[in-house]
Amino acid sequence: MRVAEWARPVPPVRREVLAALPEVDEGRPPVLFVPGFGHGAWVFAEHWLDRAASRGFPAHAVSLRGHGGSGAAPKASLRAYTHDVVQVAASLPRRAVLVGHGVGALVVTHALARYPAHAGVLVAPVLGGWGTAGTALRRNPVGTLPAAFGGRLRLSRRQLFSRRLPDAAARAYAGRLGRAAARAQWQVLLGRPAEPAVGDPPVLVLGSPDDRVVPLPALNRAAAGYNAAPLLFPGMGHDLMLDAGWPEPIDAILDWLEKDTRA
Repeated sequence: MRVAEWARPVPPVRREVLAALPEVDEGRPPVLFVPGFGHGAWVFAEHWLDRAASRGFPAHAVSLRGHGGSGAAPKASLRAYTHDVVQVAASLPRRAVLVGHGVGALVVTHALARYPAHAGVLVAPVLGGWGTAGTALRRNPVGTLPAAFGGRLRLSRRQLFSRRLPDAAARAYAGRLGRAAARAQWQVLLGRPAEPAVGDPPVLVLGSPDDRVVPLPALNRAAAGYNAAPLLFPGMGHDLMLDAGWPEPIDAILDWLEKDTRA
């Protein structure tokens, strides 16, 4: 029994959910995309939602509270973000595939402990702990240090995107990023591990060995937690769903769902 769930319920908030649906419902599991800190559902609406729908998967993306078009939540916690994901997933007509990016992947690991997902996918996962903070401080001290004191975490364009993405597009995307709640940022640093997933769903981990936010050893550790190796996409930045070459990761995810989960 999770006492906090009823003793201190998560306050309600307006949730932004964007969707792209296939022309014909083939009964495939819906895919729910979860963005990370500073990102909203729009990052998946740019390319990945339509790509998934074109291959027969109902595709949805939720903006965590305080992000994108969802309601403001300056005191939000990771538990509140997890609640958002579980509530949206539970509203879908079939068991969903949960796909989390960055810190959204950490949120997905916690959601998997509360929701019987069809499968989970962790994209460039930021799973927390002081090692995460150390890497961020080394690679982007100016943008990271304020976050340690409750300020905004700022990621540079070169952390998020490869040089293959035109600079104008990189600037435009970076300019749309928001901020996460200070409380949630601290909780990521503390790195509380998620409870075991309900029903032991298959989990795929993928990212780029050239990611300047999540280094390759962190990707390997994340995948090892699921007795696997990460699927790698060299030459891409942290935001695989927006970077040049974006079709490759989403097609690999959908291929995996079709082959290994019998979607």
